[in-house]
Amino acid sequence: MRLGLNIGFVYGGDDHLDHLRLVKEAEALGFSVTWAAEAYGSDAATLLSWIAAQTTTIDVGAAVFQIPARTPAMTAMTAATLDRLSNGRFRLGLGVSGPQVSEGWHGVRFSQPLLRTREYVDIVNAALRRETVAYEGKHFTLPLPDGPGKALKLTVRPIRDHVPVYLAAVGPKNLELAGEIADGWLGILNDPAYLGEQLTHIKAGRAARQKDLDGFDVVVTTPLMTGDDLQVAADPVRGYAALYIGGMGSREKNFYNALAVRMGYAEEAKQIQDLYLDKKHREAMAAVPFGFLDSISLLGSKERMADKLTAYAEAGATTVALTPFASTVEQRIADLHTAAEALELAGVAG
Repeated sequence: MRLGLNIGFVYGGDDHLDHLRLVKEAEALGFSVTWAAEAYGSDAATLLSWIAAQTTTIDVGAAVFQIPARTPAMTAMTAATLDRLSNGRFRLGLGVSGPQVSEGWHGVRFSQPLLRTREYVDIVNAALRRETVAYEGKHFTLPLPDGPGKALKLTVRPIRDHVPVYLAAVGPKNLELAGEIADGWLGILNDPAYLGEQLTHIKAGRAARQKDLDGFDVVVTTPLMTGDDLQVAADPVRGYAALYIGGMGSREKNFYNALAVRMGYAEEAKQIQDLYLDKKHREAMAAVPFGFLDSISLLGSKERMADKLTAYAEAGATTVALTPFASTVEQRIADLHTAAEALELAGVAG
């Protein structure tokens, strides 16, 4: 099992410089990859390009490029360019986002997300193989019929024959799709005790292609906080958990809330969502159970983290993507060192 680093977004000020310090430290510690995200602020491609230009060994990954934000051809162009500029260090994570962002920000109907994802990945892979792309699907048709367009081939050649594709998936059907058409899965709110249930769906997708999990990267996104008092260590993670369970979607459609329900927190998930949507954000944060925060995070001492990393490895995780939550970059760097020592102590490094 390997460690990765999540740097999230650029918000402003000098936070991009803090991101770079963290990535360089993670690279020195032997982390395998750093992931950047996008929602409706900073884009992942620009940040990853900037990071790749100032590193040499750590992979740079999109977690994720939003499917409604780019045509599949544009995603292939960006992936090929990033792969070439990083000397073969780019990983392409994709996700459909949610109805609010897809329709409210990008103006793309959130319809048939599974079929849309399947067609999108088909086209991206064909383009990255530098085939002449002609495609006829329900959501995408290339070239458009009855017009001047013609089938084209990507002119830039990626460094590698295959740029690895990851899917961010939460629901059972999307997990199965990830297993079928992707090279890895980007998970979130991951409890080792529930990971086996999620991997059951991914395995079903792999089996549809006569494959097992060998070579498939199971990436679990994990908040990181050191400290002697576990309750205090968990507190900075509360806003993150409350946002996803309570605010990432509407009352009728929130994939992360549904995940918390499947994980056994039905009553708590409803309370958190009710409070969050009523704009009682502090109360929503306080309503997140410590047990839930502890289950999805690396908290406490090096020894405690080593036990958790062992549990992740035994459950089937192959990459633990850490999100440091300390308030200063110096403490976040120190926490990365603690996590690296914990991985060594656990004896599960791959």
